[in-house]
Amino acid sequence: MMGPQRLGYWIDRHAAALELFARQWCAAPEDVVQEAFLKLSRQQPEPPHVAAWLYRVVRNAAISAGRSARRREHHELKATERVSWFVEDAASRLDAVAVTEMLERLPAETREIIVAHLWGGLTFEQIAAMTGTSTATAHRRYAAGMEELRTRLK
Repeated sequence: MMGPQRLGYWIDRHAAALELFARQWCAAPEDVVQEAFLKLSRQQPEPPHVAAWLYRVVRNAAISAGRSARRREHHELKATERVSWFVEDAASRLDAVAVTEMLERLPAETREIIVAHLWGGLTFEQIAAMTGTSTATAHRRYAAGMEELRTRLK
């Protein structure tokens, strides 16, 4: 294991340049460089060409961190896209967009119960177990939510 003085030497000598190097691939180069120095501190024996080893480790980690960030941003963007909870049907009298918006305005615990019962087919006993409430509370929230939806749809 590398001693603190030796590790300090490599940090003083290369940390700033490694952060600049990593910045081309990721938004948090400091984290990548810090992880690389942690890995260096655990290397047994010390790599023969420490600087080259550090640049390779930082490059690989920065590319990986950049990919992860892009993947996360992609998934977050997809999650924020409005998804209709209904399939449009010309014969239906429901406006899918309007009903989706109304469902989204309900309190989360009420919406959860309505969706679990109507779309999931769960009984009120199953919903109560899932939400940690009584069967009566689950049914009461379901009934109140449905009444609110009916009122808004008029």
